[in-house]
This record gives sequence, C-alpha cells and structure tokens, in this order.
Amino acid sequence: MSEQRIQQEIRLAISHGDTKVFRNNTGTLRDQNGRPVQFGLCKGSADLIGWTTRTITQEMVGQSIAVFTSIEVKTPTGRLRPEQQQWLDAVQAAGGIAGVARSVEDAQRLTMDEHGGSIPPATSRMHGPELVPSATKADHHP
Repeated sequence: MSEQRIQQEIRLAISHGDTKVFRNNTGTLRDQNGRPVQFGLCKGSADLIGWTTRTITQEMVGQSIAVFTSIEVKTPTGRLRPEQQQWLDAVQAAGGIAGVARSVEDAQRLTMDEHGGSIPPATSRMHGPELVPSATKADHHP
C-alpha cells in the first residue's frame, strides 16, 4: 500500500471526535513573476497535523484544550529523514503529540488511551516502538 493511501485512510479514520488532522503539503512553487513561494508549515514537518482535545486538571474540570498532533505517515519500510525526526522531537518537547504511523491503528494508538479516550500528553509524546510496533530503528532515538 502506498504512503498516500495509508495517509488518506489514517486521516479519514481519526479525524472525528476529539482528534482533527489535516494534510500538510509542503514545498515551493514559483509565482507569476518567477519568485519562489513556500507553502506548508516547514521542511520536515509531518504529513498530518492538527489537534486532539484533552480535558485537563481538577480545577479545570469540564474545560478542554487542544493538543497539537503531528503524524508522520510511512509505509511499512519507509524511513524518517533527519529533518522529520527533528520535527517530531520539537513537537514532543513542546508537549504535543507526535509520532510515526504506518497504519490507521498506529495513528489511533498515538491519539487514544487503553480505554478509548485521549491519552495524557506526557505519555503521548513517545513515538518509538512502544506506540508504533512496526517502526524501524531510524524512526526513533533510544
């Protein structure tokens, strides 16, 4: 299955309820005057970006927050480029949810807990083989 197809299936499967993700196309095109125009977040940013709503702290019971969610989609044998790993690391360091998904199930594990609800940000920041069993060594740091 192609990366594009996996990405489409993930986007459709998880973009309802508490999680909303969108395709992040990046690149550069020339305008009518020949000047380069960059689009998308930045080089190396993930394929799918968005948020996952979380309910937080006792003092804030009933209120929700949006947690930035960044999912890099790869085929079963696809490998992260260094700038993609840097992006995922930056999102995680900021408290967001970031990881590699090779299937809908991988993406769901990034955004859900064992009870079918949202997972706390401290847990969701992991993106190694604990959350993505089919990850290659290049997909995570030890």
